[in-house]
Amino acid sequence: MGRRQNDPDPSRYTSLFLVLVGLISFGLVYAVVSTLVNSNGSSKNSSFDSLEMLGEGGGVDLEGKDGECCRGIENLELWGTAVKWGTELKFNSSVECCKACKAMCSGIDGPCLCDSWVFCGNKETCGSKFGECWLKKQKDILDPDRQEAGQTVSWTSGLIFGKGEGIVEMETKYGTLHIKLFPDCSPHSVDYILKLLALRHCAGCKIYRAENRGHSWDSEGNHIKNTPLGPPFALIQGTLEAQGTTFKKIPTEACPTISRGSVAWVGSGPEFFISLANHPEWKKAYTVFGFILPEDMGIAEKIAQLPTKSDVWNNINVSILEKPVPLMFRRLRKSNGDLKTDVKSE
Repeated sequence: MGRRQNDPDPSRYTSLFLVLVGLISFGLVYAVVSTLVNSNGSSKNSSFDSLEMLGEGGGVDLEGKDGECCRGIENLELWGTAVKWGTELKFNSSVECCKACKAMCSGIDGPCLCDSWVFCGNKETCGSKFGECWLKKQKDILDPDRQEAGQTVSWTSGLIFGKGEGIVEMETKYGTLHIKLFPDCSPHSVDYILKLLALRHCAGCKIYRAENRGHSWDSEGNHIKNTPLGPPFALIQGTLEAQGTTFKKIPTEACPTISRGSVAWVGSGPEFFISLANHPEWKKAYTVFGFILPEDMGIAEKIAQLPTKSDVWNNINVSILEKPVPLMFRRLRKSNGDLKTDVKSE
């Protein structure tokens, strides 16, 4: 009996099956090879990829497992375009207002719909405005529009840096360290860094102490069993007090466990340090305001290997650089097309 013209041809199914098997095999091989290449080599195109994994607070638990960074600066009113009016949005605390802004900053593409918030939380001075939460959008998140500040201001304000935002460059002669700032965890600290950024200079800012990981920490910053916890202490230290400016002490803010890449104040500043290792033994004693891009840690390590001389501070042996390393803060240069600035804020 002859076949009808619209009956399927067995040979066609066989050919299609072979094609599909070939495509699947090719895909599996490609996936394996890609994994090997990405794990054994670093590409400029992946320079910022690791920040995807940092999340809010750079992957650092800044507030503890049950907490969430949502701090602001009291007696400060930020201006900007309102995306949600405070007359229609009221809360009992600034934390709730901050979280409402963060909720508009959870997308995977582009900048945050809300990058700043303003809350009126003083019942006596706010009057009918008490509880108002204004969610705003800044023209320039690294140079927010300030309406007014001072003890007479009833408002509390804060910033939110979204994906690819809030990254500044700390430039040295040995390379540029990219720092992701944490305004929701350490708003006063970040406010000071943004002021340095606006100065377009940082005369006097420098790194003057450098101590490598020695034999006590591995390349990932983990402490090696049965070795001392210093000296050396696996850090580089300096000052961010610019000449011609008046430095005001930074209040204690988020103090997580120091980990490799943490950028933190020594006391209330302006002395700061970048940790080259994980230091749980320091027991959350320092305000952390930023985190170094993991790929840039090689630059910090290079500075830690520079020639030093010995000194003693409060009965502790330290290593001081023979030649301090000057610092300069700059905006992230968008002209670097080979850098991916995909950064999650949540």
